[in-house]
Amino acid sequence: MNASTINGPVARNVRRIGHLDIPGGGQVVVKGGYAYVGHMSPPDGTSIIDIRDPANPRVVAQIAPMDHYSHTHKVRVAGNLMITNVERHRRHFYRKGEQLDGATAKLTQTLGRAPTDAEVAAAIGIAEKDLADLRQGHARGYEDGGFRVWNIADPANPKLISYVKTGGIGVHRFDMDENYAYISTEMEGFVGNILVIYDLADPSNPREVARWWLPGQHVAGGEKPTWPGQRYRLHHALRVGDKMWAACWYAGAYVIDVSDITRPKTLGSYNYHPPFPEPTHTLMPLPEPIGGRQLALMIDEEHDHVPGQLHGFMWIMDASDPANLKPISTFALSEFASPFSQTGARFGAHQFQEKQFGSLVFATWFAGGLRVIDLADPQVPVEVGHFIPEAPSGQIAPQSNDVDIDERGLLYLLDRNAGFDILAFDGQ
Repeated sequence: MNASTINGPVARNVRRIGHLDIPGGGQVVVKGGYAYVGHMSPPDGTSIIDIRDPANPRVVAQIAPMDHYSHTHKVRVAGNLMITNVERHRRHFYRKGEQLDGATAKLTQTLGRAPTDAEVAAAIGIAEKDLADLRQGHARGYEDGGFRVWNIADPANPKLISYVKTGGIGVHRFDMDENYAYISTEMEGFVGNILVIYDLADPSNPREVARWWLPGQHVAGGEKPTWPGQRYRLHHALRVGDKMWAACWYAGAYVIDVSDITRPKTLGSYNYHPPFPEPTHTLMPLPEPIGGRQLALMIDEEHDHVPGQLHGFMWIMDASDPANLKPISTFALSEFASPFSQTGARFGAHQFQEKQFGSLVFATWFAGGLRVIDLADPQVPVEVGHFIPEAPSGQIAPQSNDVDIDERGLLYLLDRNAGFDILAFDGQ
């Protein structure tokens, strides 16, 4: 099957119930008949969608970012509170601004003259036409990173309660409940994102109560990283009971004891980098055992894929001893599983739904769409369905980015570039 001949979704045991042509997003969460979507790029920020009639979803509220330098692509909801992140837009591009002075000085020394713009751009790996933008961004800096807390007692009329500034490029993916926010953010004096926990007892004034970081991140405290750049950092940590389950990019997975919320304590870790090339995106324990075993799911993000290397995939972990996670099996996807895998678009794994639904896992696979995996036998995960959307207008492939599931068992699939689908799994 060739991507150029695809005019509709490619599906097995999954059918589309509803669809919205909305700008692409980084996260979708559903609660109480509404879907909350964080969009990837300004001027779009957060959309609140009425999904009570899944065949006819409709946007009831939209919240714009504060400026075009920030995006608010992640969102969480608990009770009547909603939190949206604030992070520097195009952060990976603007991070290259940190290389400008060093690259210019090195070229000057090597060449014996001032380098041209083309030479500076080549040295830091950008197009010459983008150099002026990078210089302006570096001079401008960024001080707006953080998160905003909203009252959503009426989802159609969200009201801003507070705006907490953090540091660096700001807040990425995070977790929350009605008592605390578990924020992944850069902070002054640290290299890369760390965990900062805020008490939400007074949502108009969230109060920091604790921090957790990887040894080596706290450079202001005298620690020295043993890795280049931000390779070791928190992506996000999910709280289940008195433990947090942290995905830490190229540092792998960590389990943290938060029985004393003011003193997070590392229980154990599992790092598989190297040899596996893609970073750890999400770690989540399953509250209910499957096949008599306590399991955790771990998924990598297909990031900067190098041909010939493994694509990102999902791990099934033995979590009977949270301090000593052990792999049981993996689920990987062949490029033959999607007609879009050879288009040049990102293809591998990204994210699963962060709620247990029996033995089924619903996972996004970028150009591979949505995959439905049955863990009834945890040692032999089996795909029992899939849904690969058509490519959005102007795109070479779908980029299925995030998925959530509601109490009806309906699925909410969000594309990174454009489009929001409501789906039903008919395999059981």
